[in-house]
Amino acid sequence: MRTQYISNPEEARDFLNRYRPFYIFVAITAVIFTTRLMWLQIINGRELRQYSEKNRVKQTKIMAPRGLIMDRDGRALVENLPGFEAVISPQYIEDLKALSENVAPVIGMEPAKLVEKITRSKKLNGPFSLIRLKDNLSREEVFRLKRIRLDYPGLEIRESIIRYYPLREDGAQLFGYVGEISKKEIEKLNKKNGPDLFFEQGDIIGKSGLEEHLEKKIRGIDGVSFVQVDAHGRETITEIPNIYGEQIKDIEPVHGHGATLTIDRDIQIAAYDSFTKLNRIGSVVAMKSNGEILAWLNSPSFDPNIFTSDVPTKIMGKLSTDPFKPFRNKVIQDHFWPGSTFKPMVALAALQEKVITDKTIVATPSKLWFGNRYFHDHNKNGFGSVDVYTAIEKSSNVFFYKMGISLGVDKMYNYISLLGLGARTGIEMDREAPGRLPSSEWKKARLGEEWQPGENLTMAIGQGYVTATPLQMAVAYNTIGTEGKVVKPFIVKKVTDHEGKILFERFPAELRDVTLPQPNGFKIDKSTFKVVKEAMRRVANGSGGTARHWKVPGVEMAGKTGTAQVMSFSADQIYQSCEARPIQMRHHGWFVAWAPADKPEITVAVLAQHACHGNTGAAPIVRDVMEAYFKKYHPDIVRDALKKNPNARGIVTPGSAPAGSD
Repeated sequence: MRTQYISNPEEARDFLNRYRPFYIFVAITAVIFTTRLMWLQIINGRELRQYSEKNRVKQTKIMAPRGLIMDRDGRALVENLPGFEAVISPQYIEDLKALSENVAPVIGMEPAKLVEKITRSKKLNGPFSLIRLKDNLSREEVFRLKRIRLDYPGLEIRESIIRYYPLREDGAQLFGYVGEISKKEIEKLNKKNGPDLFFEQGDIIGKSGLEEHLEKKIRGIDGVSFVQVDAHGRETITEIPNIYGEQIKDIEPVHGHGATLTIDRDIQIAAYDSFTKLNRIGSVVAMKSNGEILAWLNSPSFDPNIFTSDVPTKIMGKLSTDPFKPFRNKVIQDHFWPGSTFKPMVALAALQEKVITDKTIVATPSKLWFGNRYFHDHNKNGFGSVDVYTAIEKSSNVFFYKMGISLGVDKMYNYISLLGLGARTGIEMDREAPGRLPSSEWKKARLGEEWQPGENLTMAIGQGYVTATPLQMAVAYNTIGTEGKVVKPFIVKKVTDHEGKILFERFPAELRDVTLPQPNGFKIDKSTFKVVKEAMRRVANGSGGTARHWKVPGVEMAGKTGTAQVMSFSADQIYQSCEARPIQMRHHGWFVAWAPADKPEITVAVLAQHACHGNTGAAPIVRDVMEAYFKKYHPDIVRDALKKNPNARGIVTPGSAPAGSD
């Protein structure tokens, strides 16, 4: 039976009113979708198409090779070598435990640490970012990894660039080392450099020394390689997409600029060999008379090549806890009591102030009573009556105690500050310490105390509050040798691009001539310098000179030995054997000298920490460095002198030289 429906207009009209809001909603929604589609497809379609295409491309940074660092003759001091690194793509790892147990032993890692490294990277950077497992793989590691690579998809061995330091421990604190940037360094360096130099996670930067100082010049510009990926970021094997006719191409990295130093590799090696042979702790700096640094050494040291890969915890712990601080750049960062090497500067002040002349005779007993105690000489028999020449040659303490009493702290300060002590030299290296040259005003401001008369005596022999860095001592002695020319030391001679074009060049600079009146109203006459120069020539060449046993064949040196006490001793302990004490209680030995004595070409400052004496601890190293210099630059002089006298080097074995306080 067929059902029939009776139309009721009134009822239909009632239902129509109820559906009207729904129809309006559908209409508005359609308009919104249509408008949005027109915006995306027509108005903004081209731009969004480009975004879409670019999302199909993964960018990988190509590290730019850092610029080479060369010596003055163009020989490599820091260079780049080809190497290999192991990386893995986490998305292809099927069994992390199996991978870690088989790969970790090959690269010298514990399986648990490898698991932790991969897990942490996946959490921080996502599952598709490459993880660097180890840099600087050995040949054996490369061979073994290649054998197991097929069993572990995602494990790759890629070519890389390794920063290499051919001198190893020699000059490590000067050249520095590189390492991966930390999060703190990213924020700090980006804030410091602004838009000119942008750093990001994974960058390799200079961490210390010249690598750090020259970062802007030698780091280069990184390149980019493009790989097409799928929606999950995984590499796909298709052609690189064309974006409206514009092909995406790899951007090649730009090599960093090269730096040429004033360092002479031969002199640098001679300093290291001499220091190592004598097993010394301390520092060496050799400088030409115009301020060019020829050698720069600190000991103990470290091999910066270990930082090209993960440093073993054991090695890093040993370096960090070494009491003699292998990471310290002692040439400029550490300042020490100069000991008797300070005496020639006091002599300059005494002569210039007319406290003495070169003919004045002063009585020098074994000890001097001042205040309420004795001040002792290093020679328990004293030196008798001496002039300034003999006082410097034999290093009389009592003579200079008397000079300190007559001059007072402020007169010593006014003259000696002209030579550069108590202020930074201005060398381009970071973290240079200013040392300390005290005055009565300094003590009042710093310690809130008046200067005591007895402190004049200790200052006059280079103890008490006065301290200096080895570089400051080299600059001051060079000033004496050149009779008043204070130069600014420097290391970086020039910076060039890969085509050899000079982008930056530094030339010798004279800071001041102290034979002319200075801003403080003081000066030192050339005649005064000549007297002290002659006395210092006798130190190395006179019959009683404290450095007479160490000769450069055919060349006269001039200088001063020094012994700096690291702690106070009672009267009955002063003359006891220094070598019998524990090493931390032994005196530091200094020798600072220039050659030739009449017209300096090279000045060398050596600090031998805990070596007991300057004449046996530091002087042989100065002799070896200077001999290397003259053999290279004046070979005829050295050769002829040795032909004439095979013993022209003086004492060859340090142990055969008589030990003395200086």
